[in-house]
Amino acid sequence: MDLNMELLSGLIAPEIMVPVLILLATPLVAHFVDRALFRLEGASRVRGKIDPTRQRVLRNITKVFIYVLGLGLVFYSIPELRAVSVGMFAGVGVIGIVVGFAAQETLANLVAGVSLAIFQPFRLGDKLRISDEYGVVEDITLRHTVIRTWENKRIVIPNHIISKDPIINYSLGDEKILKFLDVSISYDSDIDLARKIMMEETLKHPNVLDINTSKDISTPGIPIVRIKKLGDSGVTLRLLFWAPDQPVAMRTGYDLLESIKKRFDKEGVEIPFPHRTIVYKKDLAKTKHLVEDKKK
Repeated sequence: MDLNMELLSGLIAPEIMVPVLILLATPLVAHFVDRALFRLEGASRVRGKIDPTRQRVLRNITKVFIYVLGLGLVFYSIPELRAVSVGMFAGVGVIGIVVGFAAQETLANLVAGVSLAIFQPFRLGDKLRISDEYGVVEDITLRHTVIRTWENKRIVIPNHIISKDPIINYSLGDEKILKFLDVSISYDSDIDLARKIMMEETLKHPNVLDINTSKDISTPGIPIVRIKKLGDSGVTLRLLFWAPDQPVAMRTGYDLLESIKKRFDKEGVEIPFPHRTIVYKKDLAKTKHLVEDKKK
């Protein structure tokens, strides 16, 4: 009985209970603080008083800080570890160099994540093209950024890569986009007729912005068709038109290619295709003999 009481008193001694309580309380505190910041984020988003991107990064930083603080309190609450920690701080320079080399990519991601939150080249919900992928920013953490593509796939890109690579942000400022389509016609086809068909099909499409009614579009004469190139087998015409945003512009381009092709077929505008002349080896021998006979 006395032995059990001694064991029980040893287990509930402050030297043991305090670190255990801190270890148990740290994830709970981190969870409750994160939930509180999440509710604050939702309320602030409704009122439009706080940026959700910075709020998301703030939540991540707060959780990391709570866990680091909890670990530090555990070390401080144990006398033996407190003495060891003094010796560890004495060699912090060497440790810092070793950790710096071992985790330089992780540290670069953390610094880049904080930088993205401060300077905000993009925000949650922005439409981006990065690393030849187009998608919507779904999440920004201290380590990586999650992009949801058109295929509903998630691309996880480390923050230090995003901070170095060029980014096209379609949501930054005005989302309207100038879209172009290249269509080739044969040299025998009427250029004016082809231009007329392309303009008519473009102006009929409901997604094409009308330059006559859109006062905020400064470029005059859009939509317009210009000759881009005189190729080997045809003339390339470039159609330029304005669309509300990148996804609408892409869908509109597909629609216009189909409707222009149908009008070309109906009105006799030929789309060129490559021509190949095939000469067989036996025909070359016959041609050689004919040339020699003519010389004689």
